[in-house]
Amino acid sequence: MSATSLEGTRAEPELNWQWRATMHKSQIFFFILLAFIAGVFAGSFFNIPNLAVESTALVCAVLIAIFYRRGSRLLNVKIGLAAFLTLFFVLGVVRFNYVNSRQHNLQKFAEAQAQVIDPKHKHPIKVTLNGYIDDEPVVSGSKQNLVFRALKLIAGQQSIDVNERTLITTQLFPEYQYGDKLAITGEVQLPQNFSDFDYRTYLAKDSIFTTVSYPNIITTQIDLPFYEKWKLAVFREIFVFKNSFERSVGRSIMQPNAAFVDGILLGSRSQLPDNIKQDFARTSTSHIIAVSGYNITIIAGIISWFFLLFMRRPLAFWFSIAGIVLFTIMTGAQASVVRAAIMGALVLLANREGRLSSPRNAIVLAGALMVLLNPTILRYDVGFQLSFAATLGLIYVSPIIEKYFFKLPDYFNLRETLIMTASAQIFVLPLLLYYFKSLSVTSLPANIIVLPTIPFAMLLGFVSGIAGMILPVLGHLVGYFAWLLTGFELGVIKILAKPSWAAISIEFKWYMVVAAYVLIVIFLKKLTSKRFFSNIE
Repeated sequence: MSATSLEGTRAEPELNWQWRATMHKSQIFFFILLAFIAGVFAGSFFNIPNLAVESTALVCAVLIAIFYRRGSRLLNVKIGLAAFLTLFFVLGVVRFNYVNSRQHNLQKFAEAQAQVIDPKHKHPIKVTLNGYIDDEPVVSGSKQNLVFRALKLIAGQQSIDVNERTLITTQLFPEYQYGDKLAITGEVQLPQNFSDFDYRTYLAKDSIFTTVSYPNIITTQIDLPFYEKWKLAVFREIFVFKNSFERSVGRSIMQPNAAFVDGILLGSRSQLPDNIKQDFARTSTSHIIAVSGYNITIIAGIISWFFLLFMRRPLAFWFSIAGIVLFTIMTGAQASVVRAAIMGALVLLANREGRLSSPRNAIVLAGALMVLLNPTILRYDVGFQLSFAATLGLIYVSPIIEKYFFKLPDYFNLRETLIMTASAQIFVLPLLLYYFKSLSVTSLPANIIVLPTIPFAMLLGFVSGIAGMILPVLGHLVGYFAWLLTGFELGVIKILAKPSWAAISIEFKWYMVVAAYVLIVIFLKKLTSKRFFSNIE
């Protein structure tokens, strides 16, 4: 054998080893999660036949068995890895197709009625649904909306077992609570879209495909499995505490500031006046009245520190996780809160194991777990998309642009607030333009002024609520300072939302969103390369 061939033989394993070294296990895990999410995304937008899915999975399995062997050539390893990632992409498609193909008997019943009923002489069939309220009732003006889990559909003499959610709209009184077992008699209908809002898609993200407007409602008794009884009992107690806390905040702080405190603490917006919601929308500060990863991080740290005072670290870890779960339930388990809760739990787990947490892997793992449980949120849940886009901005953009804000003074945490705000806004802007058709001109100053004061408002609001539950006079005392601070925050947002030019209407198509993100990535890569070359020089 020649010297050249011997050198090539020695060089190939070395190159192979270098390539394997660059692909750390955490990186492979990251790409696996991305492949699964991409598969769910593809399944959400394209009708991929089962035959194509099964054929691709079979080909991937064969390629993995042939090429992905220890000690194989570099090309073989790459082919095997590509097949491995493609297999997880296929699993994502399979997961979405499985959820999307579930039988929705209520939806089919409503579709059948819509086809046979004459619009001019409408005589829909009234049916009775037996089940229970599956979420906290939401009050809106003079009505309340109930997410109802129907377990039995009764139409005439026929009875069908179902297990589906439907949205009930009824009068403000009598009031209903989570877990109430009801018999509802009315017309099951398909949701109707508005001219500028895809209401049907908005409900589909919560597995709601039908509505019933102002039905006849009576209480009833139904037999539930042990798990369902246990879940209803636990969740009901959690919501009772939450409602008691909200009433205490309402007694301790004057409105509408109390509703604002409920928003920043629990993500509740139902009691917030419409004009204030519009001010938040015009200044692009609506994220303030939604529980974010920042809130969860603070809460996770406080919970962990509290339990460490009374017990050993291993036991405190599990109590801390339980505390995060309870808080997530209290806030209604919104997509942004669930994502933040998963990331908070991962940080606690990393601290327990003595390993540094990877923000990139943490956010992608949180997203993959949420998409695994509910694949529809990837396409239909705007809050999920905005939350992850903002977090990606904080992780990837802020380290790149922070040097451009170095000369700014850091009084009252101004520099960090500006960097975080700009980083999040860069990544969410294309989605905001696409969904809300509006560009906020005053977003940056509004966030810079208000965001640094939000943690103090959260603290004062929380203390006033807890103190009010124990001693109302003390709640009023703390609540006065909370009212002053939240009054300043609402005042700033109102002033910046008032000008006619504060928000500009703009039409943004889906292909413009794709182009915008491509340009953002290219621009950030150029900034990174400039910083890299300047460091070398």
